[in-house]
Amino acid sequence: MATLTVWKFETWDGANQAIGTLESLAKQKLIRVHDAASVSWQPEKRRPRTRQVRNMTGPGAVGGAFWGMLFGTIFLMPFAGAAIGAAAGAVAGRLIDVGIDDDFIKEVRAQVTPGTSALFLLSSDEETDKVRETFKKTRLRAKLIHIKLSDDQESAIHEMFDN
Repeated sequence: MATLTVWKFETWDGANQAIGTLESLAKQKLIRVHDAASVSWQPEKRRPRTRQVRNMTGPGAVGGAFWGMLFGTIFLMPFAGAAIGAAAGAVAGRLIDVGIDDDFIKEVRAQVTPGTSALFLLSSDEETDKVRETFKKTRLRAKLIHIKLSDDQESAIHEMFDN
């Protein structure tokens, strides 16, 4: 079973600083990262900057289309005009179909704001307490937001994006 995990950081560059820590955790087999992306929101910017952490391929990777859909739903929909409202609603519906519900989207939208950042992971086999403890030691002040995906929901994500 996979987990869509969001680690929120109190600084706009905290997520990018945490990538090295994440890679170290993966090498220690404390987490298995299938795919990852970051959001960095500088205080003076209107919208956050998003990027796929690296172009991951192989089992579990979902790719840029998934992250684009998710980030568009979370961060761009509040700014979207009525002209794209129906299309945005259809996108949100597809995410709900795979287990990423409105409550999760609203929670991330409310917490990842100007001046903060977040690291989004599709992962499994994580030792959450050890991962949290490691992020605490780095002084990045990470807060965990996550949802578990059933095998069916994870399969639906992969089918949706042909992976």
